[in-house]
Amino acid sequence: MKRKTLYLANPYGFSAQQREGPLAVLVEVLESMGAEVWEPFSRNNQIDKAVAGWAYRVGQSDLRDVREADGLFAVVNGCPPDEGVMVELGMAIAWDKPVFLFRDDFRTCTDSEVYPLNLMLFAGMPEKGWEAYLYGSVEEITDPGKALARWLRDAD
Repeated sequence: MKRKTLYLANPYGFSAQQREGPLAVLVEVLESMGAEVWEPFSRNNQIDKAVAGWAYRVGQSDLRDVREADGLFAVVNGCPPDEGVMVELGMAIAWDKPVFLFRDDFRTCTDSEVYPLNLMLFAGMPEKGWEAYLYGSVEEITDPGKALARWLRDAD
């Protein structure tokens, strides 16, 4: 069976310390579960920022990867979360891709009594059971009863 591709929408690639720390850990855990992880910073590291138009090419590459990936795993830390991650998440929801959220940030950023973040981030999830798509720790990602593990186990 072909491994499912999972686009890892995250803001960690902007910092060497975060690339070597939390980003590397997330990639390792997701790959250990059987996903083929498409991490945008490593996929676009060949971009030469001295060449005009580099930003457009990065954006187009990320857009193409989100469109072509089987699902999206988004790091939604911060209040508000990173705006690039939000755009990638919005595209995945619009293209009806399975989406999974990771937030180990204890702050809430919402007016809702139900969701810990803006309600639109949960628009791609079921009304009942959406909690199975939200991960609050790295350890929780591998929980076999949660949505990501179930999705990775399911045949195409």
